[in-house]
Amino acid sequence: MNELGLEAGYACYETLLNTTSRQATLELEHVRDYAVVYVDGHLQGSLDDSRKKIVLSGMSGKHHLQLFVENIGRITYGPEILDNSKGLFGWVKLDGEHVEDWTMKTLDIKNYHVEDLSFSKDSTLHAPCFYQGVFSTDASSSPIYLDISGWGMGEVWINGHYLGSFWEQEKQQSLLIPSNYLIPGTNTLVVFEMHDKAQQIMKLTDKPVFK
Repeated sequence: MNELGLEAGYACYETLLNTTSRQATLELEHVRDYAVVYVDGHLQGSLDDSRKKIVLSGMSGKHHLQLFVENIGRITYGPEILDNSKGLFGWVKLDGEHVEDWTMKTLDIKNYHVEDLSFSKDSTLHAPCFYQGVFSTDASSSPIYLDISGWGMGEVWINGHYLGSFWEQEKQQSLLIPSNYLIPGTNTLVVFEMHDKAQQIMKLTDKPVFK
């Protein structure tokens, strides 16, 4: 991500694999901070710098590999400030053989103009994508939280306003909605989800939600 000029956010690394193994072990030298692994558009699992190996099943033949990586943030103090590389760096191996010919692209998710996105009712998508929903509220002045329990990792917007990020591994599982983000009646919710969690519901609550 340093070479891509991406200080924070998401990047996609992709390449083609060709193997004769039915089960193949994918191993990364370094990943920071978090990667979601897709093969042919189907979620395989996640990796981080403490768990850099995953077994891929049904792999005999040619396949499209995608690694969606998030840079959660930079270290700004302490001895690790000199070792502050993010994204994928070093080698990537499949069954001990180097994987090459990568294509890399930045995904400036947080700065997307989500109001310009087009949505369909296609429920067959498995790769990371945007979801849209609507809900009604009287936009009262009392605190309103968005319960994101059951979702994986991503970002949320309400009525075009960026609300925040979520991650299933965090203790906090809700986001406070500023009252000025809401309008009386119908409100629009947009979610970017990294995982294929098959979730279709987020809830409003008057209390924060924790694990």
